[in-house]
Amino acid sequence: MEAIANENELEDCLSRPNSQDIAAAASLGGDVLVLGAGGKMGPSLVARTIRAIRGAGRNYKVFAAVRQDKLGHLKNLGDGVEVIETDLLDPASYDGLPDAPNVVFMAGRKFGSTSDQPLTWATNAWMPGLAGHRFRSSRIVAFSTGNIYPFVDAIDSRGATEETPAAPVGEYAQSALARERMFEYCSNRNRTPVLIYRLNYAIDLRYGVLLDIGQKVFRGEPVDVTMGYVNVIWQGDANSYCLRALPLCSSPARMLNVTGPEITRVRDIAAQFGALWGKTPVITGSEARTALLSDSSLCTRLLGPPEVSVPEMIEATGRWIEAGGETLGKPTKFERRDGAF
Repeated sequence: MEAIANENELEDCLSRPNSQDIAAAASLGGDVLVLGAGGKMGPSLVARTIRAIRGAGRNYKVFAAVRQDKLGHLKNLGDGVEVIETDLLDPASYDGLPDAPNVVFMAGRKFGSTSDQPLTWATNAWMPGLAGHRFRSSRIVAFSTGNIYPFVDAIDSRGATEETPAAPVGEYAQSALARERMFEYCSNRNRTPVLIYRLNYAIDLRYGVLLDIGQKVFRGEPVDVTMGYVNVIWQGDANSYCLRALPLCSSPARMLNVTGPEITRVRDIAAQFGALWGKTPVITGSEARTALLSDSSLCTRLLGPPEVSVPEMIEATGRWIEAGGETLGKPTKFERRDGAF
């Protein structure tokens, strides 16, 4: 992984397609519509998709549906990307969306979910029903989360598999499961090919579990290791997997855990950051035996291993923190064990 000095270089890295992405783009068969493209991951996913399409020599468009492109990140992606500003909670808004054979559903609400639970449920359950019905003739990759799983043994397991029964903790995770069920229902009813994309935890140098831990080590603040183990994946790899997952959509819906292949100890992550700066991390708490973990063996088998390793992510995040790189100012709250985000 190359050194990343600024946000422009970061965006280029996250959105640069590999040969597999370009091959996938060549076989899309038509345009791509990304619903909820304005979040942390949406702009780089849209950019990677259109770059892959161009690399494949295709003329397909990428439509990016977002409530408002406030900073113009999507509009600045140039030719081939069409931004549609609309309220996806309004059923009438779907009439103005294009018919695309490939749909990626990224809309969702996590942070602040406990402050307005009805809005959380509307966003995570009502909206997927609207989208699933409107695009019943498309294939849909629907973003979800590993939060729908129960905590699993962090010592003697590889994490929850796609066959692990859901047991969501807290209303955010419960509403995320409702999102999945709505897409499953639409798939069953209309034979819509769907893939439920259970992602955790994507790393962008401006945001993510590694940033949360690294900032605390850098500032000399305590790192709570009660939630002692995590999975992480580079957001560029997650973008790649999303594009390449479109041919895997099926009816009934297919589930796919998307994360790094290894379970990483939070205490060890803190120690690696400390080694970068010659600091001794301040550790508090003791590791619970269970954690929120996903087994991504199926993803690796179907789509190959991720390109960026955990040590590379830690190194890049550490250098970003040290240089005072921009952040989104949104802690992940990964250490919460009560599901309250």
